[in-house]
Amino acid sequence: MVKVKIINEVLGSPKDHVEKTLKLLMDAARRNKDFKINSEKIFEARKLEDNPFFSAFTELEIEFKDLQDLIGFCFDFMPSSIEILEPGELKMDSIRGSDLFNELMARLHQNDMALKNALAELAILKKKR
Repeated sequence: MVKVKIINEVLGSPKDHVEKTLKLLMDAARRNKDFKINSEKIFEARKLEDNPFFSAFTELEIEFKDLQDLIGFCFDFMPSSIEILEPGELKMDSIRGSDLFNELMARLHQNDMALKNALAELAILKKKR
């Protein structure tokens, strides 16, 4: 079990869009069965100084079965900050470490491919103009 404190932030405009997006993010997190949310605090969107954007965030304490589930959460929810609360020390054998990093690399490659496909589609759309 890995217990963490996570901060998720949403930045944008207008204020109600930021708040709705944060609500959707929290609804998705609450429905997820890969982890358990022990506590949550939701902070109201506030206007940032010297720019037109608003920021809203949540502070969550979550329990994950293992580090692999935590990494999955990071890719799915893109938290701003993670603090590992428990265990105080993380140990793993080389096979488990290899599995963990291979899963991480697979997710990175998946995201890279999605970005490359989106950029290619954008280039095609620009040529059609």
